[in-house]
Amino acid sequence: MCNGHRRSSFGDSLFPYQTSVPENGDASVVDNIRGRLAEAESRLAVVRAREVELSRLLEEMKRLVSVMEILENYLKRQYRDRQEYVVRLLSPVARK
Repeated sequence: MCNGHRRSSFGDSLFPYQTSVPENGDASVVDNIRGRLAEAESRLAVVRAREVELSRLLEEMKRLVSVMEILENYLKRQYRDRQEYVVRLLSPVARK
């Protein structure tokens, strides 16, 4: 490779800015990065689980809203029907 750099064992996709393993073999730096990566993956798993739960709740709320809209329309229709019935009862009878 160019300039005597060795390739990182992590690959270029995780750390594109780091092209070589530290020359002094500082394993604690690598362990620290691995630990931080494990923590980030753990947090990501928790966030993904929360996303799944929130998506489930959202779908449940959408179904509830749909049911509420159906009930609202039914009650409006019932109210109008009762209003018309009362108006007919109270209106003077048309004489023929």
